[in-house]
Amino acid sequence: MTISGRAKLAGVIGDPVSHSLSPRLHTHWLGIYGVDGAYVPLHVPRHAFALALNGLRAAGFAGVNVTVPHKEAAFAVAHRLDASALATGAVNLLVFDGDHIEGRNTDVAGLAESLAESLGAHGLRDRPVAVLGAGGAARAAVLALDELGASEIRVVARNTARAASLAGALGSSTAAKLKSLAWADWPAAAMDIALLLNATSAGMRGKPPLELSLDPLPSNAAVCDIVYNPLETELLAMARARGHMVVDGLGMLMHQAIPSFEAFYGVKPEITTTLRRHLEEVLHG
Repeated sequence: MTISGRAKLAGVIGDPVSHSLSPRLHTHWLGIYGVDGAYVPLHVPRHAFALALNGLRAAGFAGVNVTVPHKEAAFAVAHRLDASALATGAVNLLVFDGDHIEGRNTDVAGLAESLAESLGAHGLRDRPVAVLGAGGAARAAVLALDELGASEIRVVARNTARAASLAGALGSSTAAKLKSLAWADWPAAAMDIALLLNATSAGMRGKPPLELSLDPLPSNAAVCDIVYNPLETELLAMARARGHMVVDGLGMLMHQAIPSFEAFYGVKPEITTTLRRHLEEVLHG
């Protein structure tokens, strides 16, 4: 890999951003495909987001990925939005196209592909599932699970009003039945589900753990946590100990990054066992 004055530039914006694996992921692909480019982490506080975007566009960046807390702000600044961004109200990829900014949400497809890879393309078809959380990540999870054919998606959240709002906003655009439940209703939400998916930040390194009993969970249910740092969260460790199939957040991270890399550098990359091993080593190290 070489970096010249003609290098294609991109990065990830967040606050914080030091935890992000995206720079290691994209830099790995830059080396594999011999791209003259760079991908950098950009720590940008909420109040400076729009100013930072103007500077990056002026500096010739091809675009940026966007992580917390900027996904809703990215949605607001985009001139064009794809269908997933419009449905979720959140953007994790901004592509700079002349005077225009295109906003995309690749989390939906990334999660759907990761789950299909682990559980099979039809593993959730006509089955009820439960999602923990009611934020932007939960919205992406609902759309991904609907894409995989889930019959009912039960949104469980501490903020019941937000859960109800999510179900109301997405209910008309999903084939699956959406149902909102309070955190105290978790035992009822767990009944007969094929998958429990954590779409909150609880359990992430530096965040409080997810406090949830798995006792109500059916023995044949799978458990997915979109958190990837740590790779095995307390939720996944408990699920594995009980004999449940588990899906970590690394698959979603890798799959959602493919369209970003292609948009920035003009090459569609592949996910390999070498890439996963590399990212696992970074997390464990």
